[in-house]
Amino acid sequence: GMPRPYKKYNITMKKIISLFFITTILLSSCSAETITTPTAENAETQSAEKTSTPESGSISTNQLEVNEEALNGLQINVWTPWHEVEQSLFEALVKQFNNENQWGIVVNVQSQVNFSNLYETTTASLPTDQRPDLVIALPEHAHEWFDNGVAIDLNDYVNDATYGLDTEDFYDVFLNQDISGDARVGMPAQRTAQFLLWNETWADELGFDSAPTSIDDFEEQSCEAHDSKLKDEFAENDSLGGWLVNTESMTAYSWMLAFGGGALEENNYRFMKPENIDTFKFLRELSEKNCAWQSASDPILSFANREALFITTSMEEFTSVARVFASVGSRDVWKVLPFPNDDEGVMAVYGSSYVILKSNDDSQIATWLFIKWLLDNEQDKRFVETTHLFPLRSSTLDLLSDYERTHPQWKQAVDLIPQGALQPQLASWRTIKIMLGDGFAHMYRVNVPSGQVAAILAQMENTAKELSE
Repeated sequence: GMPRPYKKYNITMKKIISLFFITTILLSSCSAETITTPTAENAETQSAEKTSTPESGSISTNQLEVNEEALNGLQINVWTPWHEVEQSLFEALVKQFNNENQWGIVVNVQSQVNFSNLYETTTASLPTDQRPDLVIALPEHAHEWFDNGVAIDLNDYVNDATYGLDTEDFYDVFLNQDISGDARVGMPAQRTAQFLLWNETWADELGFDSAPTSIDDFEEQSCEAHDSKLKDEFAENDSLGGWLVNTESMTAYSWMLAFGGGALEENNYRFMKPENIDTFKFLRELSEKNCAWQSASDPILSFANREALFITTSMEEFTSVARVFASVGSRDVWKVLPFPNDDEGVMAVYGSSYVILKSNDDSQIATWLFIKWLLDNEQDKRFVETTHLFPLRSSTLDLLSDYERTHPQWKQAVDLIPQGALQPQLASWRTIKIMLGDGFAHMYRVNVPSGQVAAILAQMENTAKELSE
């Protein structure tokens, strides 16, 4: 309709900014004490100090000393962020490990229900003798605990000749998220990503014979899907058809990566850069042309009903998508795509990691032996079958041929692992990621004009600077 008077838009912008400040104040009040972002210089000296002295007396250059007597009956405590499906699988695995492990190690497990509760509870436990031995946490939590000297460097364990792991068998993008300088602050426990889902059958009827590989293709297909809604006899679907907007932080971040932008420049946060402006401008223009739309009550149902040619979901939702297509009687073929970038595509990978907290040699070794067992192919396979996420090791694919046959979209996602990208390997990403999602969602909620997106990015950059100080 009518262009809005600029003045009114100014007020909206002020509102966004005040909302940002509220978010900022909330975030910094809970986390001011704990956020530390070492500058590159001091990170180097830190990691140099850490690597020059081995963590514990018994670890020689390449030999973990496993004291069988001390391990027998040794109890280790594990805190998880899970409830329901993952938690029951994990409890079953713990039971199996306790029954079968040759050392007599006894693992106790406690659910902290979700990541933010796990983070708060663990951080509160650090100065006490109640801290757990193993935490399944986000990499950014691990980075913070490592910066504060309570999470240990796992390199000596991973690289041990007898008790180590073959890192060649793990996907690089999964392993590298937990690297801090020269140190390894965690090992991957779960990895997933947000993807674009695309209705191939409908795209074919619209005249497209392949999936979009460039940003222009993506726009063309989205707009064509929208046009088809204008041409049919139903007025109520006239705004539908294209990309169904998703405002989660990982979606915003993946789009920024697709345009060659991102959140960092030389390990400092930098949101206000040309590539990020191009990203937000493109996305807002897509909405202004009605080639993208928002506020579907059930995105998956909209996708199955051909109200959106593209939606954005993470891997754990693929089984729901298949179920919904079946329940509405759709025979359409849908596929999993990375975010288009005029090349092979890209998507941000994320997920939890195993983090060992400092205790004593024997407990740390016992905890490592449990992690090593959890990362065996057999357990990796069970995680995939239960959670539908990525396998952590490429060799596990040999055990998953039946699963692959019945889950073709999962296999498409696995084939895209080489296109996976890291998130910032920094403790402060914990809060800055939330801020990114908030800012991205505000931009859509108040319909910021495409010409004004730089203001949003400038505000993000200021907030990021405050949060990472």
